Amino acid sequence: MGRSYADRRIPRRPLLNLLSPAGIPRDMLNAAVIEPLAESLAPEAAAAQDTALAQSAAGGDVQAFEALYRRHAARVHGVIQRLVGLHGVRAEDLTQEAFVRAWQALPAFRFESAFGTWLHRLAVNTALMELRGRRAGPRFDEEEGALDGLGLADSAGQTTALSMDLERAVATLPPRARAVLVLYDVEGWKHEEIAAELGMAVGSSKAQLHRARQLLRERLGAHA
Repeated sequence: MGRSYADRRIPRRPLLNLLSPAGIPRDMLNAAVIEPLAESLAPEAAAAQDTALAQSAAGGDVQAFEALYRRHAARVHGVIQRLVGLHGVRAEDLTQEAFVRAWQALPAFRFESAFGTWLHRLAVNTALMELRGRRAGPRFDEEEGALDGLGLADSAGQTTALSMDLERAVATLPPRARAVLVLYDVEGWKHEEIAAELGMAVGSSKAQLHRARQLLRERLGAHA
């Protein structure tokens, strides 16, 4: 007899401790961030593998879900990190939360879109829930050292200074301006979607985008 949605509890043998109370080990998350999905597969082949793994995971296959985690953790962590402002520990916690939500929601996933697209949107929504929650509480302080070592490796293995400076500058933006910038310029959302998700008027979304771009130009120019 198959397991029901309500029976999807913590696996007895969580190889990655993915759904355990202790959460995802930080060294595992860091490894996932620096070991991207194998680029040897064509996009169509990678999407087909994702679909097969997701179908197995929807039926309760923990190892299939762990494989999906290894394939997508870097991208999920990246978008969450940009949206919440590079609060390192919090971004890791939210990445764990996004994958737990994905595990719980998979039985209802209808495969009308690619698994990666569905997971990415779920990750964005997880970060947006965090940002909406911050509006009711004190502003987060920048974590000491949260920006240290940030950068993207180029084909020669060297840190790309421009990318690092851009990431740092985005991280220093006010939360709402940063969220609008990332959602509009990086994620490709429309202002109507952003306004609905962040609880603001469309005009306010456009104003925040203008503000974010202006602040970025100022901060990048100051470090030129």
